[in-house]
Amino acid sequence: MTPGWQPDPASGIRLREVAANGLTFEVAEAGEGDHLALCLHGFPELNYSWRYQMPLLAAKGYRVWAPNQRGYGGSSRPDGVAAYRADRIVEDAAALFDASGAKKLTLVAHDWGGAIAWLFAINRARPIERLVVMNLPHPRCFAEALKHKAQRKRSWYMAFFQLPWLPERFMLARDAAAIRRAFHGMAVDKSRFPPEVTDVYAKAAQRPGAMTAMINWYRAAARHREGLALANGGRVEVPTLIVWGEQDTALGLETLDGTDRFVPDLTIRRLPGVSHWVQQEAPEKVNAILEEWLPNA
Repeated sequence: MTPGWQPDPASGIRLREVAANGLTFEVAEAGEGDHLALCLHGFPELNYSWRYQMPLLAAKGYRVWAPNQRGYGGSSRPDGVAAYRADRIVEDAAALFDASGAKKLTLVAHDWGGAIAWLFAINRARPIERLVVMNLPHPRCFAEALKHKAQRKRSWYMAFFQLPWLPERFMLARDAAAIRRAFHGMAVDKSRFPPEVTDVYAKAAQRPGAMTAMINWYRAAARHREGLALANGGRVEVPTLIVWGEQDTALGLETLDGTDRFVPDLTIRRLPGVSHWVQQEAPEKVNAILEEWLPNA
């Protein structure tokens, strides 16, 4: 299971392994019932990033699954860039829902997990009740923002990650200092990312092959754009909540512009003074938003 994270039994979070889509996933689980809240983490995170939200969702009657996505932690790590095409990762999420045996599905996602959730909802991989995305814009809005210098400058690392081997060496140098810095350095409230938290992410990234797999998500997005294809004009036909930490240094606020063109039933909640790591840095505020917006299961 995830190195360095053993959930407090009082949290109600349990760890298990789930076979889905020909792979094995480490899954953090809480709650019971036939309405699954599937929580999808981003880069360079883990299911650990949902530790504050899982008890709340369980208390609202959801069965909560937060997987370590393919390539992360102790989940399966298939070889090759093509194995990390976004459409294949969407298939993972659909297969996890199938494996759960649940009858209804709500997606809660952040960062790269948000990209997968947007694709899942747009392409209707499975019917969903509601969609929650944190600090990741609608793919059409992000593509529009990338036409402008400001967002291209913020997204410099996406180009860097296309290089062979060098990104892995950079991210893992000096005991994975760049992984630790990604959280502590970007955070506004740095007290939320003490060494015992950043150690969890750094140690997971240092597992054999993990860093290459994590970066391969970016390589596949550039080399296999067909995996990012959108159906239905990019429309999302379910109620959608965007939670956005306004002090995101990787994604500008302008990436939210025009989202309502694609999402008729849209709610946006912006949190000033909060970084990209919104659900970990401001869990009380994020949980209050979820408590209000999500119905009981």
